[in-house]
Amino acid sequence: MREAQKKFATYTQEQVDKIFKAAALAANKERIPLAQLAYEETGYGVVEDKVIKNHFAAEFVYNKYRDTKTCGVIEEDKAYGMTKIAEPLGVVAAVIPTTNPTSTAIFKTLLCLKTRNAIMISPHPRAKKCTTEAARIVLEAAVEAGAPAGIVGWIEKPSLVATNTLMSEADIILATGGPGMVNAAYSSGTPALGVGPGNNPAIIDDSADVVNSVNSIMQSKTFDNGMICATEQNVIVLDGVYDAVKAEFQKRGAFFLQGDDIDKVGNTVIVNGAVNAKMVGQPATKIAETAGVEVPAWTKVLIGETESVEPSNPWAHEKLTTILGMYRASDFDDALAKASRLVADGGYGHTSSLFIDTRETEKVQKHANAMKTCRILINTPAAQGGIGDIYNFQLTPSLTLGCGSWGGNSFSGNVDVHQLLNIKSVAERRENMLWFRTPEKVYFKKGCMPVALRELKEVYGCKRAFIVTDSFLYKSGFTKKIEEPLDKMGIVHSSFWSISPDPKLQDAQKGVELLRAFEPDVIIAIGGGSAMDAGKIMWTMYEHPEEKFDDMAVDFM
Repeated sequence: MREAQKKFATYTQEQVDKIFKAAALAANKERIPLAQLAYEETGYGVVEDKVIKNHFAAEFVYNKYRDTKTCGVIEEDKAYGMTKIAEPLGVVAAVIPTTNPTSTAIFKTLLCLKTRNAIMISPHPRAKKCTTEAARIVLEAAVEAGAPAGIVGWIEKPSLVATNTLMSEADIILATGGPGMVNAAYSSGTPALGVGPGNNPAIIDDSADVVNSVNSIMQSKTFDNGMICATEQNVIVLDGVYDAVKAEFQKRGAFFLQGDDIDKVGNTVIVNGAVNAKMVGQPATKIAETAGVEVPAWTKVLIGETESVEPSNPWAHEKLTTILGMYRASDFDDALAKASRLVADGGYGHTSSLFIDTRETEKVQKHANAMKTCRILINTPAAQGGIGDIYNFQLTPSLTLGCGSWGGNSFSGNVDVHQLLNIKSVAERRENMLWFRTPEKVYFKKGCMPVALRELKEVYGCKRAFIVTDSFLYKSGFTKKIEEPLDKMGIVHSSFWSISPDPKLQDAQKGVELLRAFEPDVIIAIGGGSAMDAGKIMWTMYEHPEEKFDDMAVDFM
């Protein structure tokens, strides 16, 4: 694989783009058989939704990066003398989860082909057949389009030992899966891009469109039976719209559990603080049957009305299936407090949701400030919104969602091609730019004074002038040559002449007090260096009262 990658690293952007397109098209053409194979092997989710995920991983990812430069010079600025060159990382170890076994394999292999990396896949033991089939389809299409043979590979017999060996020998790890696997990736000694678990709390504000909010959550929660980790795990509803929200959930196929049934279902899905693997991605009716609870055949989602946001409550956890906890909040601050606690219980850094009238800008900002999540979705189905590019423009399409330091990850966004490149910056010598600014106009030669004064009124519209000069010029009457034209033009003026031959800071400070009281729109300095320098300092202190003279007087390089 390293030999194949070494050869691949010499390919041009044109060659890479041809391979990238061929691989994406091949994966997309097989999206239906791959979805059926994933469902048959894992028993998780919904076939039709897996088709959509495979389509997303192939076509959406291709469309996003088809014009992205990933080979050689990707950026150049000759004026600044800066050139940026993209290089591949090498061999990528890709750990694939059982929840998205084919779509994640397609996504990661396409990213690696676009960036001239080799990729070795470690499939989940319960999904090895469908994952390796997805990888095989991409590999064959890539090789036919000109990629080196062996640029995509996989572990034939998945095991913990094989995966750990792969992670220790690869150049970087793309880890998508449970906390244990992600921790192993970060502990391997190899650079890793991992993701954390999600426990998305969706707040429905009393200003929200109830129908749209509930419809969005149901659309997200039922998609592939709730297995995308960005999906809503709990909903927190403000008291003012609680009854309306509950009625709308019931109208759209949600069944509200009663009495002991709430505990039965909660303890069936969450066992010893973790999701029961047998309940992941299952229909609501099957979960209810397993828990010994009778529900109507039309039930799409099971909802448990609950109060505690502590880890001891199974409904407060991430639930990668078709059940949803529902909390009542007395006000928006109460909702934020509950959401923050739920995020802290296994969802740090991942995703949070808010349904609200976006004109409530103060609440929207308050929510954004309070949530320690890297994706904050507004009025959006979270499963489809979190993976990007469907219900938003700037979240990159991705099936590996980083959670930043909050979630124990090295990256806080949606993983894309840029994380799989080494960027070399070639910086040529340039001296830092210097600049000198002159006034808009400089008046000079005999007879310039009346023109300059006239333009104060006609061009600049000045109404109040402050004259800065020295005592000799003032007492000798020289300033009258300025004051008389100002009077004729109706420009009110005041003069300051208490300036020492070698001006002191105290002189300027005294003048600034008069400036602030007079509030001029122009300062006219008359005289030699003393008056000119004092006028400049006074102007600076008047225009920028927040600045300290001591700081301005410090010598910088």
